[in-house]
Formats: sequence, structure tokens, C-alpha cells
Amino acid sequence: MTVPAMHPRPGNLRTVAEQIEKATGLRVEILGGSLVMSPTPRGKHAGTIRRIRQQLEARMPGGLAAYEVTSLAMPGDPDDYCTPDLVILPEAWDTDDEWLADPTDTELAIEVISQTEKARRITDKNGWYSIAGVRLLLVVDPRFGKWTLYSHPRSGSYHGELEGEYGLDIPLPGPFGFTVDSGCLPRYA
Repeated sequence: MTVPAMHPRPGNLRTVAEQIEKATGLRVEILGGSLVMSPTPRGKHAGTIRRIRQQLEARMPGGLAAYEVTSLAMPGDPDDYCTPDLVILPEAWDTDDEWLADPTDTELAIEVISQTEKARRITDKNGWYSIAGVRLLLVVDPRFGKWTLYSHPRSGSYHGELEGEYGLDIPLPGPFGFTVDSGCLPRYA
């Protein structure tokens, strides 16, 4: 498969990302002005998302819903956007015509680390979510059987951080007020 040659101009990077996504089927994000491409989740990665989603949907507060393949815009930047594995937004998103959600409407973003993920990229993405104003970020890492819940975004970083291993419940603060069982999440071989 050949991807067409593209020469992005400022303010046009989003168009380039959309063309790459269409031509390759890869998931494309723009983080801090850089194109980040990854395959769509499958296997244990997708299974982790499914198991978390089932638990959330069983106890979700009224007016909220879980969405996959939903991208969040970086406020004030015409290009930057990120696509978490799972995001909790107001149910009104069902009838929204926009393709990018407002990150300040996001109650929880969930990222499942891929087998090939690099540590620097993980840290950069966490900073992106904080700068965008996402209140809660749950990072689940099937490579090591660990999870981290980030909260209180301010000045480009999260000031609340709770870490745990698979088997320990993940306590989600308001508006959730319940825990997620991490013991049922699969680990990469």
C-alpha cells in the first residue's frame, strides 16, 4: 500500500492525519504537533478495553456513557487531538455532529498500553491529557500488570497519582464513586 506524498502546512496537519488514517487503517493522533500512528486495538489490548467498559457501564452514573474511537481536541490548537482507548462523556455526545469532543467534558479517559509502547511516549501522552484538562486519566499496562489513575491536572501535569497492580481494585472518585476490578484484566505474554 502506498501512502500519498503530503506536505502539511501549519493548520493542515489534521487533514494529513485523516488522509493517513483513511489510506492505512491505522489510528492516527496529533500530539504536540507530531503525528503518532498505531494499529487499532486487538487481542488482549481490545479485551482489556472491553472488560473495563463492561464494569463501567454496569455502574455508570446517569447522563454519562462510554465511547471508543472518540477523539478529544486540544483546546486552542486547530491540529492537536488524541484518541483514548475509552472515554467517558455526557450521553449528549450521542447526538453531537462534531468529530472531536471537548476534553473538559471528559469525566475519564482510559489508555491501555500496547506491547510495543515506549516509555517516553507514554509520559508525553499523559502530559497532553493534563494540558487539555482531562480530569481523570486511567493508564492500564498489561505488559507489567499495573495501572495508574491520574487526577488533578494543572500546569501540564497531573498532581494526583495512584498506582496499583492487577488484583487491586481501581477506586474511581466522583462522579463515579465505585471501584473497577483489575484482577480480571489480561496480561500480555
